[in-house]
Amino acid sequence: MFKLKNLIKHLVLILFLVVMLGPFLWLISTAFKQFGDVFAYPPKIIPNNLTWDNFARVFNSFSLVRYFTNSVIVTLLRTLGMLITSSMAAYAFARLEFPGREKIFIIYLATLMIPFQVVMIPLFIIMRSFGWVDTYQALILPGAFNALGVFLLRQFFLTLPKSLEESAFIDGASYFTIFTRIILPLAKPGLATLSVLSFLWSWNDFLWPLIIIDSDHMNTITLAISKFQGYYFTEWNLLMAATLVALIPTIFIYIVAQNYFVEGIATSGAKY
Repeated sequence: MFKLKNLIKHLVLILFLVVMLGPFLWLISTAFKQFGDVFAYPPKIIPNNLTWDNFARVFNSFSLVRYFTNSVIVTLLRTLGMLITSSMAAYAFARLEFPGREKIFIIYLATLMIPFQVVMIPLFIIMRSFGWVDTYQALILPGAFNALGVFLLRQFFLTLPKSLEESAFIDGASYFTIFTRIILPLAKPGLATLSVLSFLWSWNDFLWPLIIIDSDHMNTITLAISKFQGYYFTEWNLLMAATLVALIPTIFIYIVAQNYFVEGIATSGAKY
C-alpha cells in the first residue's frame, strides 16, 4: 500500500513537471526550427532540420545587444537599489523602537494591495515633471523600492538572535556598524532571495518601460521582443529565439543563487 501511494505521488509530480516544462521545451524547439516547420503537423519537439540561423537573424536584424545592455543596466541597478532600501527599512522595522512602528509597517504593507495600473499615471506625471521621460532614471528609481522586499527581509531579521546586537552595543558599536558588519553578513540567504526576485521582476518588466520609453535605443529586451510580433505576420521562430536569449540571464541567476533562495524562502516566515 505504501509503495502504491509513492507511485501515485511520483506520477502526479511527473505530470506537473510535464505541464510546467512543456511550454519551455516547445519554446526551445521552435527557436531552432525553420519557419516552415513551426506549424508542421503532427508537431515535432525535435525538428528534422535544426538551424542556428534564427539567432543570427535576431542579432543582425535588431539592435539586440543594445536592448540586452539596457536591461542589464536597469536590472542590476534596480536590484542594488532594492537591496539597499529594503534592508535598511527592514532593519528599522525589525530592531529599532519608535512610536507607531507596527502601524506604519502595516500601512506600508497595505501598499502591496494597490495595483500598478492605479499608480502608473501619477508616476508618469512625476517622472515627466523631473524631465526623466525616456531616461535610465525613470526606468530604475521607481523599481528600487518595494514593500514586499521590506517584508521578506524584516521577517528574516527577526530570526536573528538579539544577543548578537546586545554584545555589539556593549562593545560600543553603533546601529550602523551592527547593521553593516553583523546583520547583513548573517542575512545572505534573505538578501539572495530578494536579489533573485528583484532580478526577475526587473528583467521581465514590460508595462513600465512601454509607458516611459519613447526612443528605440532606450528599449529593454522585453520591448524588443514585442517588436517581433507584427500586425499581420509573426515569425514565431525568430520570436522564440529572441525569447530564449532573454531567458538565459534569469536561468543563470537562479542556478547560481538557488541554495540561498530556498533557504531564504524557508526562513523568512519564521520568528523565534
